[in-house]
Amino acid sequence: IMSSSANRTLIIVSKIIFFYSLFYVVMKLIAIFGDAWLLPNLILSLPYVIFAAIGGWMLKNDKYYWAYVVAGVLVISVIRYFEQDWMLQLHDYFS
Repeated sequence: IMSSSANRTLIIVSKIIFFYSLFYVVMKLIAIFGDAWLLPNLILSLPYVIFAAIGGWMLKNDKYYWAYVVAGVLVISVIRYFEQDWMLQLHDYFS
């Protein structure tokens, strides 16, 4: 059984990951409509779409999981760290 503090932390971090994922997807869509590269931006936003969908389900059902938080923090950190390199590599690959 989790303490109320740990449970509160789980809920808050889950919501942060969910809203950040939504924000990221919206920003990528805005970038694409502003003449950014289509495929690299779509590919790099896929994990965020998945996190937003799972996060939306969790919010709707009021169920939160540490696996979502750990995976979210790790995946978001890795993507953000390598994003510029991957964007260029994907652009070169598809052009």
